[in-house]
Amino acid sequence: MKFKAQDKQNQLLENITVSHLVIGVDIAQEVHVARAFSFRGIALGTPLEFGNHREGFKLFELWIQDLLKTYI
Repeated sequence: MKFKAQDKQNQLLENITVSHLVIGVDIAQEVHVARAFSFRGIALGTPLEFGNHREGFKLFELWIQDLLKTYI
């Protein structure tokens, strides 16, 4: 029996619990966009646009810390 990629993805999804914050980032050359979701896939907070430079990633880090204080 072959182990399919979908089976692996399903196993990873089953490990997500109420204490997880899921963050997705759409990367681009200059401006990235991040979204945060609960373990159920409900969008949390507002999307963040941040630049591809040190200050942008610092903003991204602060955004995550704020989300953790608010939702976890």
